Amino acid sequence: MLTPTRILCCNCGAPIDGTTATGALCQDCVKLTVDISEGIQREAVLHTCKDCERWLQPPSTWVSAAPESRELLALCLKKLRGLSKVRIIDASFIWTEPHSRRIKVKITIQQEAFQGTIIQQSFEVEYVVATQQCPDCAKSYTVNTWRASVQVRQKVPHKRTFLYLEQLILKHNAHKDTINIKETKDGLDFFFSQRNHAERMVDFLNSVAPVRVKKSQELISMDVHTSTKSYKITFSVELIPICKDDLVALPLKLARSLGNIAPLTLCYRVGTSINLLDPNTLQTAEVPSPVYWRSPFKNLADVQDLVEFIIMDIEPVGQSNGRFHLAEATVARASDMGVNDTTYFTRTHLGGVLRVGDSALGYHLTGTNFNDENFEAIEQSSQYSSTIPDVILVKKYYPRKKKNKPRNWKLKRMAREEEEPGRKQDQDRLEQDFEMFLRDVEEDQELRSTLQLYKAKNTKKSRPQGDRMEVEGAGAGADEPEEMDEDSEDDGVPRISMDELLEDFDELSVGDDE
Repeated sequence: MLTPTRILCCNCGAPIDGTTATGALCQDCVKLTVDISEGIQREAVLHTCKDCERWLQPPSTWVSAAPESRELLALCLKKLRGLSKVRIIDASFIWTEPHSRRIKVKITIQQEAFQGTIIQQSFEVEYVVATQQCPDCAKSYTVNTWRASVQVRQKVPHKRTFLYLEQLILKHNAHKDTINIKETKDGLDFFFSQRNHAERMVDFLNSVAPVRVKKSQELISMDVHTSTKSYKITFSVELIPICKDDLVALPLKLARSLGNIAPLTLCYRVGTSINLLDPNTLQTAEVPSPVYWRSPFKNLADVQDLVEFIIMDIEPVGQSNGRFHLAEATVARASDMGVNDTTYFTRTHLGGVLRVGDSALGYHLTGTNFNDENFEAIEQSSQYSSTIPDVILVKKYYPRKKKNKPRNWKLKRMAREEEEPGRKQDQDRLEQDFEMFLRDVEEDQELRSTLQLYKAKNTKKSRPQGDRMEVEGAGAGADEPEEMDEDSEDDGVPRISMDELLEDFDELSVGDDE
């Protein structure tokens, strides 16, 4: 058996295998004499914006990265020249004082020093944190704070559509790229720093609501040498002025094209199109947004015109369509009780929820004058003039003994710049619209399934009346057990179970247990 040839290391004199030794050096001397990290920077500079706390990724990209995060570590490694020639085994942060404006990273690399000899070394790199204002923050201190805006408008006398739209935006986090949200009289304005962010918001609105979009642009500046132009772009998004529970008089030609539905209908849902229901036959129809804008029409009456009726008698017919059940009912106005004996006969789609003695909200058509050409065409039509009912019931009414009672749930609100406070009547109308929207959420399970409801914090202190609309949503938490007992006597008002509510982690703090 051949014995390996032994030689002495040329540096330290240690015996080594002469057949495998490279350069007549032992392994320890190879580590001491060969530096595979030569050519790699030991110092570098990182730029961060003090306003938005983002980091500059050359040449012009600003990224968000938390301290000692993987994103910041990747940014640090990209700043070093020469790392592409070696293999990175490990990289980690070394703790430094936060106020020192220094970041230290320990890097472990491997490289083949000689043929068949792989060396692994570790070294430290120190980064100096310098401050530099990003273009977005620099622009925020000038008049040109936004590059694109989305103006959402709906010409209706209430804000319930925007309250629902606000919850959808919060659920899908569609407002994450906005730099400002401003509330106006007829809607909301969203401001963005980039055009593609505004286009993304427009696409989201198209996916959740029937809208019509118009685009305009304004020239801000132009470089005559390179013909580079800078524009401010505005997207005008108009929502269809038809809301849930509205009474709609369709044009006769459009009604015939929608399956020959009766032209006097109720709007029972608004999604990407308008869903209409004939309460006399339970026939439904869908009006897509393009069809509506080709022949637009207004609502005949909205929820502000609803009248309370008392169910005197109701008899199911046996016909049903999904959650709607046809019934024949005899009703009387609640304001007429004890005054006269006037009753009205009507057919309703609420046969599954109404009982004798219940209250319902509906439209009183007898003796009401409507300034609408479509309704006049229905009255003059020989086919439909005799089908106009005296009363159209819309939904069941739950009388509440206690106005604005505390709820065990709440809705979040967007941080927005509110319009200048006007008359007290306007503020009262906003609070009333918000309360009506909360009641719709309680009573309509289909509407509730599309929103995110949060558990309200249990506090014995009642919220001031003025702050009811400003914080994150509905009422305060559950009050004293005695008050809850009083609320339990409240005549079958729908309750939202705790299983449908989410935890609000934004409110969790150390002081919650005290």
